[in-house]
Amino acid sequence: MRIILGIAALLSVACTTQPAPPLRIAAAADLRYALDDLVKKYGQRHAGVRIESAYGSSGMFYAQLVNRAPFDLYLSADVQYPRKLSEQGLILPGSEFTYADGRIVLWAGSASGLDVQRLGMQALRQPGVKHIAIANPAHAPYGRAAEAALRSQGIYEAVKDKLVMGENISQTFQMAQSGAAEVGIVALSLALAPGASGQGHYWEIPRDAYPRIQQGGAILKWTKNPEAALAFRAFLLAPEGRAILKRYGFSGD
Repeated sequence: MRIILGIAALLSVACTTQPAPPLRIAAAADLRYALDDLVKKYGQRHAGVRIESAYGSSGMFYAQLVNRAPFDLYLSADVQYPRKLSEQGLILPGSEFTYADGRIVLWAGSASGLDVQRLGMQALRQPGVKHIAIANPAHAPYGRAAEAALRSQGIYEAVKDKLVMGENISQTFQMAQSGAAEVGIVALSLALAPGASGQGHYWEIPRDAYPRIQQGGAILKWTKNPEAALAFRAFLLAPEGRAILKRYGFSGD
């Protein structure tokens, strides 16, 4: 009888043991390919950790996180958003960090026939350019950087009626890839993504033409998996993680 009861107790424990919750990451759209590689590399060393990544505009995620959207880790393209969450007491104390600087480029698909590498910003003035894709400056840091670059280069007024806006930088890049826009001002990290080099060409916009795109993150106060969040943050900031970010055009912190 004692043996039977012992076995029953073990089975009961086994049945009630739940797997660890996944690490849920809300990530800026410019990280789509870099973060996929980071997660893959991290998973090779932490096989028991499940990671679920969602991509979108940093501002839209910020609005959701103010209302306690169910994420554990926030990776923003604008360090100001995690700082605002910190000011509101919505992150784990001391968990805020910066991880990279983003850069913007002009990107045109091969089918457009637009030589952005030769023309630079003057490519936007070409008669064949009817649509210029940028991310929405209202909530996408890369959109604000694009608008700032157009103004600093003195061509905003000449091209403002050609601007078409994506909800985030990934959607903006898709508009240029599909031909919905002849050219786009997009993140360098997306221009360096697998397959993108064979579809078009890019020209890097001078870094003094727009404000620094300092990217940062934080661990949310309501995380259900703080250990995994802290461990992934440490990996992201370690040399191996930074090397992957650098491969996608992100520079230092």
